[in-house]
Amino acid sequence: MARMFTLLSATVITVFTASMAQAGPTLDNIKSKRAITIGYREASIPFSYLGVDQKPVGFSLDLCAHVVDRLKADLGTPDLQIKLTPVNSSNRIPLIQNGTIDIECGGTASSKQRLEQVSFSVSTFASQTAWLAKASSGLKAPNDLKGKTIVVTQGSDALDIAKSISQKEGLNLTIAQAKDHAESLLLLTTGRAAAWVEADILLAGMKAEYSNPADLAFLKANYGTIYYYGLMFSKNDSDFKKIVDDVLSRLMASGEFTKIYDKWFMAAIPPKNTNLDFPMTDALRERVAHPSDVVDY
Repeated sequence: MARMFTLLSATVITVFTASMAQAGPTLDNIKSKRAITIGYREASIPFSYLGVDQKPVGFSLDLCAHVVDRLKADLGTPDLQIKLTPVNSSNRIPLIQNGTIDIECGGTASSKQRLEQVSFSVSTFASQTAWLAKASSGLKAPNDLKGKTIVVTQGSDALDIAKSISQKEGLNLTIAQAKDHAESLLLLTTGRAAAWVEADILLAGMKAEYSNPADLAFLKANYGTIYYYGLMFSKNDSDFKKIVDDVLSRLMASGEFTKIYDKWFMAAIPPKNTNLDFPMTDALRERVAHPSDVVDY
């Protein structure tokens, strides 16, 4: 009997521990602190970047503002504080994992590999891989980069993509890693890298904000793979994910999501009143019509 009781107790403890491990702590933490900590990017135009007076602005931050409003109502915390913490490609996932930030409102693509570490909302954007070079370089396509040095932003998916392209197409690229998108652009414009590989929209944003956009040009390339972005938060936190997904799905159904998209991708944005003129792609329109967090790679 004593042995049976011991076994039952051990089982109960195991089940209880597993249950606690699966329970998402984000909502409890936010409510107890009466604050939510949002991770933002300083140079991921137009998703999340420093605008006028160096204040964080962007498409993803606008979406997160709606999530915050929902949390205020659901948690009964109308005075909920918003704490903003800058993140970059290298530390954004660790800062989610260690609880420093509750949600990243930046420009991060979901992937099967990343989903082993964190969770993503339903898709908020769809992009493809592109290359940016100096217009004066004479480069027209990735094949022109054979044996040259190119740059990627540290922590970006672009590193693995560039390695794969280099190997498959026999380009023998030397790949430099910059600490953030601003440094990647610097390496490109100062001639220390012949090209910069990254998501098309991020390159378009950095090009548009450059002092002389005409000095930069896209190389002709189409790799077909679509990368879906989302808001990023702690893994196995179903309660928090449910709220975030519901907020975004409602915005999509009401048409408000499209209005927010047009504000940042189809109109003049701060700080230079640049218009990216980047219409919603068919892939994103499909996700807006049928919200999903499914990724293929």
